[in-house]
Amino acid sequence: MLLWSDVVFFLGAIVALVYFFFKRKFTFWAEHGVPYAEPSIPYGNIGDVGKKLHTTELFRKFYRDFKGKTPVMGFYAMTAPQAMLMDLDLIQRIFIKDFQYFHDRAQYYNIEDDPVSAHLFNIDGERWRTLRAKISPTFTSGKMKMMLPTVVDVANNFHRTLFKEIGREAEVEIKDYLSRFSTDVIGSCAFGLDCNSLENPNTEFRKYGDKAFSTPWWKVIKFNFASSFMSLARKLHITLIDKDVSNFYRGVVYETVKYREETGVQRNDFLNLLMQIRDKKAQDNDNESEEGKLTMNEIAAQCVVFFLAGFETSSTATTFAMYEMAKHPDIQEKARKNVMETLAKYGGKFTYEATMEMTYLDQVINETMRKYPPLGSLTRRVTQDYQVPGTKCVLKKDIRVIIPVHAIQNDPEIFPDPDKFDPERFSAENVKNRHSAAFLPFGDGPRNCIGLRFGMLQMRIGLATILKSFRVTTSARTPNPLIIRKDTFAMTSKGGMWLKLKRISE
Repeated sequence: MLLWSDVVFFLGAIVALVYFFFKRKFTFWAEHGVPYAEPSIPYGNIGDVGKKLHTTELFRKFYRDFKGKTPVMGFYAMTAPQAMLMDLDLIQRIFIKDFQYFHDRAQYYNIEDDPVSAHLFNIDGERWRTLRAKISPTFTSGKMKMMLPTVVDVANNFHRTLFKEIGREAEVEIKDYLSRFSTDVIGSCAFGLDCNSLENPNTEFRKYGDKAFSTPWWKVIKFNFASSFMSLARKLHITLIDKDVSNFYRGVVYETVKYREETGVQRNDFLNLLMQIRDKKAQDNDNESEEGKLTMNEIAAQCVVFFLAGFETSSTATTFAMYEMAKHPDIQEKARKNVMETLAKYGGKFTYEATMEMTYLDQVINETMRKYPPLGSLTRRVTQDYQVPGTKCVLKKDIRVIIPVHAIQNDPEIFPDPDKFDPERFSAENVKNRHSAAFLPFGDGPRNCIGLRFGMLQMRIGLATILKSFRVTTSARTPNPLIIRKDTFAMTSKGGMWLKLKRISE
């Protein structure tokens, strides 16, 4: 029979073993001579993320504490050592010149348990190179011109919805409208489907999109565990996309492809372009192995990431742009003038050329993404040991590397008075005189955002649609000060974004 003293001894021994296990794991950066943030058991340095801190706030703290002291600092996601880079020259090197050491994004995916997660943003190595080469032709300027009429059709419906629901003047939660606009644009351009969320805000497309980006603290821990211990996470059959979300979007793709194959329906959308790539590969390479072809799972995965990535990032960026223009009516008027003069030049129509000439509106969008980057950080995985130039530091193979985009873009030494909203920072002359790694909302190098052109096109048309007919001002419910939600990957305002819209044209 066990005595209480035996039980206490046994439990004490377990606690001691756990304690020394963590302490041993937490010696990694000290042993490698890299300055690091002091971790705590059991979450390392990420225990407050999703609860007290947004990820960008944690990385900004690291940046402020270590910038100027070291080009690389270390921290721990649970027991996994991770590195953060703060030197712009080094960041530029790992994106471009030394890309061969950092060609993986260090994002978790699980082909076996969730094929939809194996999309272009996540996958690694040769699988990524092959897929990127296949898909890149679908994002040329020529393909954007083909998709433009679809975006304009949704914008026209967006305009009608605003007129019907707002009337002459109303206070609205603008993020709701912009999310509905983004849902319908990307649903049409990715899947070729009329999501109809402008008329029906509770559409399934939007519901599952919102769910995909909800990240309570336990999802943050799960994400960091899976990203830090990928092989183990796959053995444990861990998935990061909720099963119902994955099944919904995968089902939509499969059903749409089947319908088009049976009826011969053609549309100028992303799905149709992917089907053409698949069919062309099959015709040109009859003897090619299945591994080299664009599979249905790959098609589904690309459509899903096209929707999810564009849905949240575009609606968030346009929301913050409206917020800043509401607070700065002079900037709003200058952007409106740019839109109206450009549209007048093209007969009042949103042509591809017209959207490309809205240069000041582009400056507004870029300044918004500087101050509120939709993705506050970027990641890379070290694929072979890397000697940091000019230091004794060696980043070991498989270490996850963080680039703190939000912290860099809000650094007063790079962007003076960073809290000030100033689109002139993105005049051609100012951009030319600034380090290229100082502004990275879409990444850089071979693994930059493949959907950059489409994202900018969608944001220009969405903002221009509002500006040409409505004046936007703050209201009593407009956030002041602005508080960022802690439980989302993207940067979003807590409590929504309430603004007042007043009609200025018919």
